[in-house]
Amino acid sequence: MWQDILTAVALYLVLEGMLPFISPDGFRRAVIHIARLGDNSLRVGGLTAMAAGLLLLFLVRA
Repeated sequence: MWQDILTAVALYLVLEGMLPFISPDGFRRAVIHIARLGDNSLRVGGLTAMAAGLLLLFLVRA
């Protein structure tokens, strides 16, 4: 179980690091844009990301 959790965290860190490594300027612009979004937009985006992640997890693990 811990191996799966640590694998997931490692993959998350790899994916999160790709955009700033590949395109620092694009990453900077994206962060500035996200900082300007309202709370409701951020919540909807977060909910959408969680739902997509749960669906993908269900499909992969089923």
